[in-house]
Amino acid sequence: MAPTVTTVTLNNGVEIPRLGFGVFQVPDAETAPTVRAALEAGYRGIDTAAVYGNEAGVGTALASSGIARQELFVTTKLWNADQGYDATLRAFDASLAKLGLEYVDLYLIHWPTPGRDLYRESWQAIEKLTADGRIRAAGVSNFQPAHLHRLLESTSLVPAVNQIELHPGLQQRELRSLHADLGIVTEAWSPLAQGAVLAEPALTAIAERHGKSSAQVVLRWHLQLGNVVIPKSVTPARIQENIDVFDFALGDEEMAAIAALDRGLRTGPDPDTLN
Repeated sequence: MAPTVTTVTLNNGVEIPRLGFGVFQVPDAETAPTVRAALEAGYRGIDTAAVYGNEAGVGTALASSGIARQELFVTTKLWNADQGYDATLRAFDASLAKLGLEYVDLYLIHWPTPGRDLYRESWQAIEKLTADGRIRAAGVSNFQPAHLHRLLESTSLVPAVNQIELHPGLQQRELRSLHADLGIVTEAWSPLAQGAVLAEPALTAIAERHGKSSAQVVLRWHLQLGNVVIPKSVTPARIQENIDVFDFALGDEEMAAIAALDRGLRTGPDPDTLN
């Protein structure tokens, strides 16, 4: 029987699954069978983006799944080249058409690209799409504290989510604390640091104690911190393993041992300089 994934309530009352499935770097042709495998394993949150080039594959899997639309939570993202008010509206229409959906559950500005300084205009378009009922929840991705503060100077719509690189090697404490103050849910991309942290002795020892893998321990750590997490895999066994993290808990000492692994390790770009 597939595990039941619990949810977190966003600042507008919408519920998001605490553990979803990411499709970054999955080729479009492989996306439909991969997402189907995830849905069969029990995932209901699917995270894609315009720049991934696989929204159509996600849509195909969702359409053929037989799962009621209201049981699914679909996230996609606005790419950097499409920022700006009118461009955002056009890009959203294009994403929705590829997904074959009438609305998305969460729409994110993918990167702040501060050098171009269009994220506030883009957010105005997202406010309109939200008011029109085409987006259930609006959020951002890779926003640093300065970007969030600047955005909030010009809007009453607080992002529901900030999706950031977050794993034991890059724990983002300052940003997570700001999210807590503002009522923004922290969502972790690259939650396993693309495997870079999984051989850490602290993690392998905890994994052995619980009869789990290091990856499962890290995902459990995210959940206990309150993060929403979106691991990705194209391997059916790994897809299954990643969702099988609701039947054990980490103790305070184990959480502290993982907290000690923070070393500012980025596997992706720096949001302050990516333009």
